[in-house]
Amino acid sequence: MNTINYYNYDQSNPTIENEIVTWMERCTLNLGIAIEQINYVFCTDDELLAINIEYLNHDYYTDIITFDLRDSINEPILADLYISLDRVKENAQTNNVSNTLELKRVMIHGILHICGYSDKTPENVIIMREKENYYINL
Repeated sequence: MNTINYYNYDQSNPTIENEIVTWMERCTLNLGIAIEQINYVFCTDDELLAINIEYLNHDYYTDIITFDLRDSINEPILADLYISLDRVKENAQTNNVSNTLELKRVMIHGILHICGYSDKTPENVIIMREKENYYINL
């Protein structure tokens, strides 16, 4: 199937631009991963907080929550990625980067998690940032 879908729950935020769609296609091709379906769901802080509490028992804001829906890592990727556009905007301001750049970082961050990359240790954070930067610049 090889499908990437984009859903925007908050109509006050812009939908995904063609640039982002084309870029994500380049990233997944470059990663060489088999994709069944990836669903990006764009939402508000409050919507993502509710998901974080309900499914992960975490009571804090985050920029992305990734659900790997595969039964095995050997299967093509089947995943739902929920992104808070509020967090993306705030993080972009904090880091003095464009909203588009920060959105790309968060989007590829989720894909890297699905591909097995972690950011639980300082060493893993360095590797994750290097990978994010590589794919952002594709």
